[in-house]
Amino acid sequence: MSLFITSLNSGSNGNCYYIGNEREAILVDAGISCRETEKRMTRLGLSMQKVKAIFVSHEHSDHIRGIPVLAKKFNLPVYITPGTLLHLGNSVDMQLVHHLREFETVSIGELQVTSFPKEHDASEPHSFFVSCRDINVGIFTDIGLVCDRLIRYFSQCHAAFLEANYDDDMLDNGGYPYHLKRRIRGGKGHLSNKQALALFTTHRPPYMTHLLLSHLSHNNNNPKLVEDLFTACAEGIHVVVASRFEETPVYHIGETDKVPSFAGQLDLGFGSI
Repeated sequence: MSLFITSLNSGSNGNCYYIGNEREAILVDAGISCRETEKRMTRLGLSMQKVKAIFVSHEHSDHIRGIPVLAKKFNLPVYITPGTLLHLGNSVDMQLVHHLREFETVSIGELQVTSFPKEHDASEPHSFFVSCRDINVGIFTDIGLVCDRLIRYFSQCHAAFLEANYDDDMLDNGGYPYHLKRRIRGGKGHLSNKQALALFTTHRPPYMTHLLLSHLSHNNNNPKLVEDLFTACAEGIHVVVASRFEETPVYHIGETDKVPSFAGQLDLGFGSI
């Protein structure tokens, strides 16, 4: 069985990632509106009826903004840590809430979703590793550093959403105040292009086919720079820069590398951290 993946949006203006098989799917984060989520999925030929749950990485607004309406409209279970839930208040029906525990695997049909802690300046931030039979996809964004846990899961992925937030020179020479620059690269902020590239070149498995570079900064990165940097080292892996303005195509991860006929067009535009 194969998995189908797309980034519906990726950046500080909203994050939402779709992972599914032929029968069921999940969303990791829902940081764009319910209406926009539906619109983008429709353009891709994806059905919200296949979505069976939302998994929440952390409480920052660009990851949770759309959850209350989306969960209510489609009666979707929301998998979230207790600490993260505190920041959503009572905006989500508690009957839909399921508490996430680190390293616990949740079954959504044939999808197996494992959460694990990551380094980020949030209450209880988690990354996710999704498996369906022998196909694995990782969702690794908003990470301050490359830790052993990230390496362990990344090295098992057929495809991954991986943060490449900032270019060191652009951050150094840009107009951000010192305290914000320090927060971004302080170990609980974001991964730089250099850090993400080192993870990719050193720890990717031989069977990886797709890398979706995610959560690029508007002010401190450039999509073409990132695409060129990773493509030069890709050795046949399909490198995609996820847009902060629209959905990527849907990618088929599994027995073949073909992109389904309903895939949309990729925009390498970008907009703020």
